[in-house]
Amino acid sequence: MGPIIGIILTLVLVFGGFIIAGGHIEVILEALPIEGMIIGGIALGAFVTGNSGEVIKHTLGGLGKAFKGAKWKKQDYIDLISLMYIALYKRQREGTKFNDFEDPKNSALFKKYPKILNDHLAINMICDTLRNMSMRHEDPHQVEAYLENLLEKVEEEHMEPSHALQGVADGLPAYGIVAAVLGVVKTMSSIDKPPAVLGGLIASALVGTFLGIFLGYGMVGPLAGRIKQINEADARFYKLIRDVFVSTLSKNALQVAIEVGRANIPSSMQPTFAEAEAAINKAKGS
Repeated sequence: MGPIIGIILTLVLVFGGFIIAGGHIEVILEALPIEGMIIGGIALGAFVTGNSGEVIKHTLGGLGKAFKGAKWKKQDYIDLISLMYIALYKRQREGTKFNDFEDPKNSALFKKYPKILNDHLAINMICDTLRNMSMRHEDPHQVEAYLENLLEKVEEEHMEPSHALQGVADGLPAYGIVAAVLGVVKTMSSIDKPPAVLGGLIASALVGTFLGIFLGYGMVGPLAGRIKQINEADARFYKLIRDVFVSTLSKNALQVAIEVGRANIPSSMQPTFAEAEAAINKAKGS
C-alpha cells in the first residue's frame, strides 16, 4: 500500500503543481509517447544487456514484492520460534530417534507450519543443521560459519534485483538527456519555422530531460530502495534460525537460545516474551 500511495502523491503533487503554476499539461502529454518510448527503450535495452535472465526474472518478482511488502509477518516469527523450540526439545529428549528432519514434508511437526515448510531456504537451514547435529557435528563456531556463509550467499542473490533496478534508476536521467538531444536535433531541422512552432518543439524536447529525471529519482529509485529494505527485513527471519542454533550449540539452555532469537527479531514484528511463551506452550501441548 505504501508504494502505491507514494506514487499517487508524487504524480498528483508534481503535475498538480505544474498545472497550478500555469503550465500546459497537454505539452507533456503530447510529447510523452515518443519521449517515453526512447527513454524506456534505452532503459529496457540496457537492463536486458547488463543482467542475466535469472536476475531479470527475480527483478520482476521483486517489483511485486515492493507492493506486497515483507514475506514474513509477526505470526511467522512466532511460528518459527515454536517450531525451533519443539524440534530442539524433541532432539534433546529423543536423541537419534528424532528424525523428522529427514523427511519434513511428511513430518507431523513440520506440517503444522506450512509457510515455513514451503520456504526452501528456511526448511533446508533447519533440517540440514539438525542433521549435522545428529551426526555430532556440534561445534558452534563451525555451525555459525556454515550458516553465515549460506546467509551471505543468499543475501547477495536477493540483493541483485535491487542493484539491477538501481542501475536503471541511475541511468534514467542520462537517457532523458539522450531523448532531449534527439528532440533538439529534430528542432534544428525545423529552424525555419515560426517562433511559436520552435517553442513547441523545444518544449517537447525538454520533456525528455524531465521524464528521465522524474522516473529515475521519483519512481524507479525509490522502488529499488524499497525492494532492498524488504529483502533486508526478510533476511532477519533466517538469521533467527542461525542465532537459535548457535546459542543452543554453545550449551545455553533451550529457553535462553529461543530468547536470543526472539531478541533479534525486528521491533515491528517482535512478539513479547509472554506471546512467545504462550505459543511454545500451545505447540508443546498439541
